[in-house]
Amino acid sequence: MGSESHDFLPESLDSGLQLGPSWACGDWRSMSDDLTAALDPTQMTAAVKAAAAKPGAPVDGKAIEEAAADSIRAMMLVRTYRVRGHLGADLDPLGLSHQNLPADLDPAYHGFTGAALDRKVYLGGTLGLEWSTVRELVDVLKRNYCGKLGYEYMHIADVDERRFIQDRIEGGDKSIDFTPEGKKAILQAVIRGEQYEKFLGRKYVGTKRFGLDGGEAMIPALEAVIKYGGSRGVREIVYGMAHRGRLNVLANVMAKPYRVIFHEFSGGTANPEDVGGSGDVKYHLGSSTDREFDGTKVHMSLTPNPSHLETVDPIVLGKVRAQQMFRDDIGPGKHKTVLPVLIHGDAAFAGQGIVWECFGFSGVKGYNTGGCIHFIINNQIGFTTSPQFSRGSPYPSDVAKGIQAPIIHVNGDDPEAVTFACKLATDYRQTFGRDVVVDMWCYRRFGHNEGDEPSFTQPLMYQVIRAHPAVSKIYADRLTSQGVIDKDWAAEAEMRFVQALEQEFEASKGYKANQADWFGGRWQGLHAPADPESARRNVPTGIEAKLFDSLGRTLTTVPADLTIHKTLARVIDAKREMFTSGAGFDWATAEALAFGSLASEGFNVRLSGQDSGRGTFSQRHAVWVDQTDERKYIPLTTVPHGKFEVHDSPLSEYGVLGFEWGYASADPKSLVLWEAQFGDFANGAQIITDQYIASSESKWLRANGLVLLLPHGYEGQGPEHSSARLERFLQLCAQDNIQVCNITSPANYFHVLRRQMHRPFRKPLIIMTPKSLLRHPMAKSEASEFIGAAHFKRILSDRSGADDKTTKRVILCSGKVAYDLMEARDAAEITDTQIVRLEQLYPFPGEPLALRLSRMPNLEDVVWCQEEPRNNGSWFFVESLIEEALIAAKCKVTRPRYAGRVASASPATGLASRHASEQGALISHALGTSVRNEIRRRKKA
Repeated sequence: MGSESHDFLPESLDSGLQLGPSWACGDWRSMSDDLTAALDPTQMTAAVKAAAAKPGAPVDGKAIEEAAADSIRAMMLVRTYRVRGHLGADLDPLGLSHQNLPADLDPAYHGFTGAALDRKVYLGGTLGLEWSTVRELVDVLKRNYCGKLGYEYMHIADVDERRFIQDRIEGGDKSIDFTPEGKKAILQAVIRGEQYEKFLGRKYVGTKRFGLDGGEAMIPALEAVIKYGGSRGVREIVYGMAHRGRLNVLANVMAKPYRVIFHEFSGGTANPEDVGGSGDVKYHLGSSTDREFDGTKVHMSLTPNPSHLETVDPIVLGKVRAQQMFRDDIGPGKHKTVLPVLIHGDAAFAGQGIVWECFGFSGVKGYNTGGCIHFIINNQIGFTTSPQFSRGSPYPSDVAKGIQAPIIHVNGDDPEAVTFACKLATDYRQTFGRDVVVDMWCYRRFGHNEGDEPSFTQPLMYQVIRAHPAVSKIYADRLTSQGVIDKDWAAEAEMRFVQALEQEFEASKGYKANQADWFGGRWQGLHAPADPESARRNVPTGIEAKLFDSLGRTLTTVPADLTIHKTLARVIDAKREMFTSGAGFDWATAEALAFGSLASEGFNVRLSGQDSGRGTFSQRHAVWVDQTDERKYIPLTTVPHGKFEVHDSPLSEYGVLGFEWGYASADPKSLVLWEAQFGDFANGAQIITDQYIASSESKWLRANGLVLLLPHGYEGQGPEHSSARLERFLQLCAQDNIQVCNITSPANYFHVLRRQMHRPFRKPLIIMTPKSLLRHPMAKSEASEFIGAAHFKRILSDRSGADDKTTKRVILCSGKVAYDLMEARDAAEITDTQIVRLEQLYPFPGEPLALRLSRMPNLEDVVWCQEEPRNNGSWFFVESLIEEALIAAKCKVTRPRYAGRVASASPATGLASRHASEQGALISHALGTSVRNEIRRRKKA
């Protein structure tokens, strides 16, 4: 078996799948230390000797040793400041966080006291100093490391990254320098932030706005990210943030018109009246805009998010990854044009596990975005909880050390320092493509919201806050003392801005939105379905026989130089037989045909999950691994036009599902699928399901075509490996928001995947995928079912059974149980019973089901059979809908009866014998109580 042309990885995306043994480490950064040489006594002594010796003069050995010892101790002092100087930094604007200078930052700790403080020490260029007294050295170190900025970066293993930061912050000549015009611009931004909050407080008394009051220095800092990022190649920024300061960012960073926000405060909506939907509170909403600095235009979007504070994080990262894909900006040295910026609260950053899940994506193939700027609004409180009860570490940012991200702590009362921190963060990210954290210490002038009383729980803190001057006052006084502005400048700037807000407030009274923005850009040409029923009828998804045969060759041709596993060889041989005979197509082959055919049509396909390359049940084999050197070959990457990606994801559900949702929200032209290892693992991502998959179209007018593959089926494997919690998804179904399928035919699976991309709208698709049916002899399809005018069928009748006119019993079901019912019915030679499978449960196929039932004039019994307990599965969802179909079909029977397991607190038993007994009982109940005895009698006979 061979191939003229094949595609071995690595691909152009990222650095490709891993080459070499699976146990080999990735590209871990060098652990060398740039201070090692400087602290080598031999080298230090030689350097001091060379520098100290006078031409022709004898060398004093003892003096040289003493000088070398001084140099070594001085370098240890430098290193200590680099590692721990942040502990002595002036970070808390309120002065409540009392931190005495750590003992090891005192020169006495390193042996320098008295006259030794003024003795010249050789430093060899460190901090830009060749020779310096220790007193002068400490003065420089304090200015560099213990001012309004504190740095944590010595945990970074890469030497170049550490030196990059040192070059920008160390030395006697290093200071934060802005031009007079730059300082005025920073002050104006702070004034806009402050006066905007005050204006809202006056106009909408008692209304929650989760104001930025106390953290206004963030506004000029974020503008610096736009401006400086644009100069470094950024053309798009995707923001994610929770409530605090969100309305301020929307107005003063995103440039959302003030009149629109005021209109929303007055009870209006930013969307046209005819759009519908439930909407959401204004401090959950998103926006998008373009801003231009120095001739460079940057597109920005703020992603909507719910009250689950950090839920938006993976959404943003997924959106950024998709945008980078559009721009062909993925791979080594790339990821420069699209920048993710996540704005966090201190308590949430430390407390929410999703933050770490997102950090885990950093540098991982398929999920890497080239680094994210994290900005923490460190209010030093979480709702009513003080930091000592929120975490056991000094800073909320400590979790970021796990991926060696540099952390820049900064005092929020110094807008210049905050702006500098964001410029440095942007520079670092654009240079190294890695995450970076800015931790802005500030305070919350009011309570958790404007109607809250914070003095109930933090009376001392709020005594200080009430007496504390505003950021603009502190900074304006500083600029006045520097002669940058006169004493009236700030007051005049405030007055002009408030006047502009008044004009916008008046304009808001007549504001009316004229269009919604959810089908612009990449979504152009798509729309919301006009009718849930008719929009889903007979979408042709069959393919041409020529393409079918071509894909068959792709899926069964092994490159001559690839040594595959012997079991995989048998799997491929079996596939080849399917294409030769035109029969016996299984689930995995049907899936590969769907993926390959979509790629051939120019769509991209992205599949991710914890074991998606091979498949949890060794069924997929999308990736072929060479058994000699672990090279990886992906047959579907050889299909022209579109791209096929399959990624074994980090062991995360919440983060990965959020990432894929974000990716699909940005790219409706890609089939994006997330696969759970077992269906119930989706529990770990329930927040994404509730807040985005089921409701974002209604809340935020954001469509999405994400597909969830959730293995589901009762095979006696216990409660955690049986149920994908179908009932939970069905309970979320309303207003044509999602699609829920429990498919039993490989061909039907093929068509539902293709249908997802071939309709002019996008809806999330939840599929209960099989386990035992992956290889079940009855769960096979013919070649003809994939070709020509074939399409997805929402209901399926079994291939044998009663004639419509002689049918007395119809068993309606969904999923694997259909085959158990068929086998039992045929074994008992029952001839008056049909088994009808509902392949799509929502939107419920009421019309075709009624039509199917109307053809059975002698119907006496209608059963709903399911494997799941009565309080799980589909029963409570379908009961009334089946009743409506029976009435519409004018059947004598008007209500279905239930056949299934009794209600249970656990989804399934863990005992194989009990499972078999329960399964036999529900099958007998569905087919009739005498069925079991009849089967036994026939076996004995």
